[in-house]
Amino acid sequence: MNVVGLCGASGSGKTTLGEGLIRALRAQGCRVSVIKHAHKRFDIDRPGKDSFRHREAGAFEVLVANNHRLALMREFEVEADLTVHQLIAELSDLGAFGAEHWVIVEGFKHADLPKVEVWRAAHGAPAAYPNDPFVVAVARPLADAVPHPTGLPLLDLDDPASVADFLRSDPQRYGYRAPEHR
Repeated sequence: MNVVGLCGASGSGKTTLGEGLIRALRAQGCRVSVIKHAHKRFDIDRPGKDSFRHREAGAFEVLVANNHRLALMREFEVEADLTVHQLIAELSDLGAFGAEHWVIVEGFKHADLPKVEVWRAAHGAPAAYPNDPFVVAVARPLADAVPHPTGLPLLDLDDPASVADFLRSDPQRYGYRAPEHR
């Protein structure tokens, strides 16, 4: 399993780049999973549905599946702040099915994972790469000069296929190994 984070200020284009990476990696025969941190309370279920009723009745987990999709909802009895590594452990290693498997992580900007920073001059937010040793490249519009000199690769934010090629060119960097301290 290969893991890469997308970091950057809110509104910088992380989700748009993520969508493009998903399409580009899938076109190259890869399987792609996404871990997205939600800052606000969210719900993927709807009132009145059986799964919603089961959760409301107190089920710890409700798994809904058919021959096209599987969804697992877990209710924490007390608030839980899971690490990105705990969430990665929840994913199946789909590489076992013969395809190269990528996990794109969005929203865990302090994670100790290799990350591509999404940066835009017009956004005005400070860049993370000068202070984050896990940033391995900066994706920005080609017209935008980065705010600090860097030896990091500068990628075209508007060309997700080239970003996917960059990621796939160094499989050792992105091969996931869970931390020893877990």
